[in-house]
Amino acid sequence: MNPLEFGIFVQGYVPKFRSEVDPQAEHHALMEETEYVIQADRSGFKYAWFSEHHFLEEYSHLSANDVYIGYLTHATERIHLGSGIFNPLPQVNHPVKVAEKVAMLDHLSDGRFEFGTGRGAGSHEILGFLPGVTDMNATKEIWEETVGEFPKMWLNEEYPGFQGKHWSLPPRKVFPKPYGKSHPAMWYAAGSPPSYAMAARKGLGVLGFSVQKVSDMEWVLEKYKTAVRDAEPIGDFVNDNVMVTTTAIVAETRKEAIRVAASSNLNYLQSLVFRYHDTFPRPEYIPQWPELLPTYTEELIEMLLDEELMICGDPDDALKQCRRWESAGADQLSFGLPVGVPFEDTMRTIKLVGEHVIPKIDTDPAHRTTRFRRAA
Repeated sequence: MNPLEFGIFVQGYVPKFRSEVDPQAEHHALMEETEYVIQADRSGFKYAWFSEHHFLEEYSHLSANDVYIGYLTHATERIHLGSGIFNPLPQVNHPVKVAEKVAMLDHLSDGRFEFGTGRGAGSHEILGFLPGVTDMNATKEIWEETVGEFPKMWLNEEYPGFQGKHWSLPPRKVFPKPYGKSHPAMWYAAGSPPSYAMAARKGLGVLGFSVQKVSDMEWVLEKYKTAVRDAEPIGDFVNDNVMVTTTAIVAETRKEAIRVAASSNLNYLQSLVFRYHDTFPRPEYIPQWPELLPTYTEELIEMLLDEELMICGDPDDALKQCRRWESAGADQLSFGLPVGVPFEDTMRTIKLVGEHVIPKIDTDPAHRTTRFRRAA
């Protein structure tokens, strides 16, 4: 079994309860999240992921993640910086511009960029760019038509051109080419069993933002790891990788961590997820926005821990909880930060995980994706 790798995920979360008391909340949120990434780099995390969302008030104000990542290539040294996601639908970002940005970030980071793609976060976002679309599944066809063209733009001296249903381009030389050998690892943000299998067949790693708890790994791995054995990669190599996300709050004592979790309005972010991600199946207990989930009490936090729905406690608790993800077969565990937790408490989580958890689990100095790329 490969060692579990660790990452963080940021998205420019600017909840109303923050902006109501701070006129500069948006600026402070974006700047604080750069500090989380810089600290994660120092603390031994291997990956940082950055959303691309549009029009999603409160939930995610990180729309220009290429600019954000460009800054962080210079502010970090070892951590890999990934698009979680770049949206390659031509109505949102022209595919050639996406290919150029990926290669440029590969240069600026000295080969530390990870290329994740996806199709957007629901009808409110997607219909802003595709106003005539009524079926959200239509974006799958557009994405499928596009994603396989990126390696051709990077690896061929001259891209032979493309004439598709949704976009076209005559033969052109696309610059810059990626830095060094091959190209950045390619990922797909998957949310359903068929999506995991499809990504595997294409040789793409999976950004498993929809995986909620350890028991979910069973079906995820069954669909992905079975299909990836017969992958016909669209790129230069198979990125056999499943990343999953979870909430993490770690303090010196379990009592303090649970206190922080219960006072951080975790219910608000979860309610926002289902406000915008209307393509996700809605569990019966999730109310329609603007009604919110009940406030998370300390007793509810304990129940969430029993259900293995978050990482929370002292460093020993966190180590045991992360080992559960490792034993379940996850390749990478990425902590969604922030979730309404104060800046100092979030920084404490990163530092404690870096000091007490990562060295005992991830003993491989090389990144898994770097090994795949070197072997291409």
